Amino acid sequence: MSTQLFIADLHLEAARTAASDHFLTFLDGPARQADALYILGDLFEYWVGDDDPAAFFDPAIKRLKALAADGLKIAFCHGNRDFLVGPALAERMRAELLGDETLIEHQGQRVLLMHGDTLCTDDTDYQKLRHQLHSPQWQQAFLSLPLTQRHEQARALRAQSQEAQVSKASDIIDVNDTAVTEAIQRHRANVLIHGHTHRPARHELSIDGREVTRWVLPDWFSGGGYLRADEHGLTLIDGVH
Repeated sequence: MSTQLFIADLHLEAARTAASDHFLTFLDGPARQADALYILGDLFEYWVGDDDPAAFFDPAIKRLKALAADGLKIAFCHGNRDFLVGPALAERMRAELLGDETLIEHQGQRVLLMHGDTLCTDDTDYQKLRHQLHSPQWQQAFLSLPLTQRHEQARALRAQSQEAQVSKASDIIDVNDTAVTEAIQRHRANVLIHGHTHRPARHELSIDGREVTRWVLPDWFSGGGYLRADEHGLTLIDGVH
């Protein structure tokens, strides 16, 4: 039975060296003993294009590449902060790029993987912005800008997002129950794993007469954490040691 690890919401950036250190510890420890690592979005605080040298991230990227060379399967799902990660960076990390919704199997169960932002349908302002940012026209125009301008715009969008979060009710920025149900029904999933909300938990649901588990992954603003799937089932682990 293989061991699969799931992480999300690391939000790596030069201003937060602790998160990067925790990630390197994780890669040298739990990830080295696993068969697969699924990164479910927001590995980076923001990503402005694969042509950005982004030297601060080199140690983590090189470590991922080395682990892949040793046999670790690495898969990456875009988050709301790093949706511009493209094939070039994926190749540097030796990672498979996933879609917004990916179905895998574990112990005979159908496991649906998502970042989670598309489940927050009550936040209509965010969903409109997401639609704009994911349009090919916007991305082509943005990626044609000089790197300095892209960084400026990314920082402005981040500040705008943080300001908007403060004024929104907590239930608005959490997942919508109907969106969760519909995603699970689309894939006939037994398990849903996602991040984005920064509210780590295990939720037991009953959908169409089936028992379904929804796992919310922890963020890495303190000590980090991950979900482990092995012969014993699924376990949410606090910390990276």
